[in-house]
Amino acid sequence: MEMPTTLTLKNIPDDVYARLKASAEAHRRSMNSEALVCLEAMLLPANMSPTERLARARALRDTLPQGKFRARDIDALKRDGRP
Repeated sequence: MEMPTTLTLKNIPDDVYARLKASAEAHRRSMNSEALVCLEAMLLPANMSPTERLARARALRDTLPQGKFRARDIDALKRDGRP
């Protein structure tokens, strides 16, 4: 079984670090996970058909708790933090 490789980054520009940190917080991920997502998105672009993308979205939606999200709650979350 192949083990993942560890990568240490040094001398990260402050603005890059700040944007990565903000993105990680927005997506509720660790800095490490967010960095991996960013690297994968840039280096391993997924060429998914619309049908594959829709199937993936439906599979992700199926993992959410059922009946927990009401339209008014979703609207409130969309407005949260907006003027």
